[in-house]
Amino acid sequence: MAGGERGDFITGEEVLDRLDGLLDRAAEMKAGRPGVGAGVLTGRSVALVFEQPSTRTRVSLEVGVSELGGTPIVLPGDELQLTRGESIGDLGRVLSRYVDAIAFRSGSDDRLAELVAAAEVPVVNALTPRHHPCQTLADLLTLRERFGELDGLRVAFVGDGNNVARSLARLGGAAGLDVVVSSPPGFELEADAGAELVADPHEAVAGADAIYADVWLSMADEDAAAKRDALAPYRVDADLLAAASDRAIVLHCLPAHPGEEITADVLYGPRSLVFDQAENRLHAQKALLELLLG
Repeated sequence: MAGGERGDFITGEEVLDRLDGLLDRAAEMKAGRPGVGAGVLTGRSVALVFEQPSTRTRVSLEVGVSELGGTPIVLPGDELQLTRGESIGDLGRVLSRYVDAIAFRSGSDDRLAELVAAAEVPVVNALTPRHHPCQTLADLLTLRERFGELDGLRVAFVGDGNNVARSLARLGGAAGLDVVVSSPPGFELEADAGAELVADPHEAVAGADAIYADVWLSMADEDAAAKRDALAPYRVDADLLAAASDRAIVLHCLPAHPGEEITADVLYGPRSLVFDQAENRLHAQKALLELLLG
């Protein structure tokens, strides 16, 4: 989530202070779907602004707002006056006169900052190049469902030190996870992100309760071949999974490319909670919207 004067777009202090309660509520909403929380957003509207393609984020937010009784307004960036030079700040000022909250997915953290500075309603970060906090909320819900509690769990993120890894390190660390990120040279997460950085993926997953994979290539990557070569030793396969705890699960924020960052037998295997994780985007975001607007 992003908030008015905060420079960190991982989460506001109100979410950190109430994280356990938010996850409790998400679990209640999941168990009692669709009745639990229905009507909380009656009479409210949420603008869902997508400057980049989206499947899980868009559908989970649109369905979530609807199940809470609100009106989701999906606004693809290429259908707005942004294409004719209107500033993102003016978009925030205008939308604030119409809706009760804005979810924003963008290829620019600077554009998110500009929108937050101008908007007079809550703004949810629905993904930027540096952060993906809503994904982490779903990850935490998935881990808590499996293990009962989060404190002390070891989660090994293997691959590119990207926005998903960064949000997992920061928000997951605040929730009590021990997050370790293993990446090749040139693709490491920054040292102050809050994760333990380990170059060797087998060392990173030793004793891990979960192994987390993500796509190797983002929409902004240019030298795809060189990046694939660098990340090839970091593929999550049966051999790497065997190096983790006997109870270890596999996570992936999707979309996946079987055979690239993760093998098909692991992605679709019995220890994968990838599709539970995808479902939990809906429940975690419903709890977040209720917290912000309910």
